[in-house]
Amino acid sequence: MVSVEVPEFHVVDRIELKSSESALVIVDMQNDFAHPDGKLFVPESRKIIEPIKKILNRARENNVLVIYTMDTHLKNDPEFNIWGEHTVEGTWGWQIINELKPEENDVIIRKIRYDAFFGTPLDYILRVNNVRNLVITGTVSNICVLHTAGSAALRGYKIIVPIDAIASITEFDKYLTYRQVDFLYKGVLTKSDGVVFT
Repeated sequence: MVSVEVPEFHVVDRIELKSSESALVIVDMQNDFAHPDGKLFVPESRKIIEPIKKILNRARENNVLVIYTMDTHLKNDPEFNIWGEHTVEGTWGWQIINELKPEENDVIIRKIRYDAFFGTPLDYILRVNNVRNLVITGTVSNICVLHTAGSAALRGYKIIVPIDAIASITEFDKYLTYRQVDFLYKGVLTKSDGVVFT
């Protein structure tokens, strides 16, 4: 077995974000990933529900734009060659888990690949709402969360990732994500209690 030393990364205690310039992005908290009966269930996704709820409640109280991404596939999607069939549009597995159901004014982004910007109107929606800061939560850390965070950073958004509000499949995946967000994308790592909207 190979042993890998985790490179340094930084976690801040608190970050204040202007509500009118911020959005909360909840990535793929769908039944197939975040419910025990889901086709690609990630056990750690259950642990992040409450931290996400904390941020979500503060976001709603401060009129922060709330965006849900939904991994969305049609039958015979080529991605099924990698992961098997999952989140087929209209199925139970495709739906957001009950604990985090969207509300009427929330934005839903149906994404067809790991990156929530790829082939979607996400960038347009953020820009017309004058969003500069993205608080990114959800599952899975080194796949859809990281691809979305990286894509956001490359478009000039400030990314904030609460480490207790993203789920990983393995410990390696978790620390890889922390390192990439901190080092490569110059994002901010914090915890759910450290995200403050003003």
